[in-house]
Amino acid sequence: MSDRESNSLGRMLALVLRHAPEKFNVEMDINGWVNSRELSESIVKQRRGRGFHWLKAWHFQAIADADEKGRYQVEGEMMRATYGHTIELELDLPTDDIPESLYYPCEDGQVVTLTEFGILAGDRNHVHLSKTIINALEAGHVRISRPAIMEIDTVRAIADGHIIYRAGTTVYLVDEIPGEYLYQVESDDPSIEETFAQWEREEAEAVIAEEEAEAKAAIEAEEAEAAAVIAAAEAAAAPPAEEEAEAATPADEEE
Repeated sequence: MSDRESNSLGRMLALVLRHAPEKFNVEMDINGWVNSRELSESIVKQRRGRGFHWLKAWHFQAIADADEKGRYQVEGEMMRATYGHTIELELDLPTDDIPESLYYPCEDGQVVTLTEFGILAGDRNHVHLSKTIINALEAGHVRISRPAIMEIDTVRAIADGHIIYRAGTTVYLVDEIPGEYLYQVESDDPSIEETFAQWEREEAEAVIAEEEAEAKAAIEAEEAEAAAVIAAAEAAAAPPAEEEAEAATPADEEE
């Protein structure tokens, strides 16, 4: 499976298992499980002529095993997404081994509001929390240039009756988190400083690469333009075809 095929298949799995199983005509139970064989056959049928004719149920196991975040779970012939749902489900996820602290990314301007009113699920079914500060930074960086990080006191939250689920290797779910359990991680935390420094290096490298690509494209365009000018000049300097033909014909000898 190529990277392009893997990425395309991943997007389809996210659509089917998190948001719209009906798009591929598969039945999903109340806990989010679908039959992987039926799903593979449906994808092959709908994408006929656009690849994936080779797709089998066992490919989903390979995708689940290779996913570092644990987005997917495969049990026998059944498969499901472990988090990110927008459809109503009753996820029977484990609630043990919850870390003493979890983390949530947000805009700087949201810190005061979240501390006062808490974190709500929004358009998802659950609030998504991260196992580490770095995990939260990576999750937040998708939409926020430099996210602020909120720390959740899970020990107190669980003691007060809030249920937190383990949804993947780095992701945890909860219905909501009231502001009383939230604290902002200071911006000088080593994990934040090191991650921001890495992003700055990567952004600088990307800018340099873009500038080099633009410079190369400009040089190639100039060379192509110069070649076109030279070709036009050579064409203009060449004698007309008729003159060439006459010059190539020997003069008639006198009798």
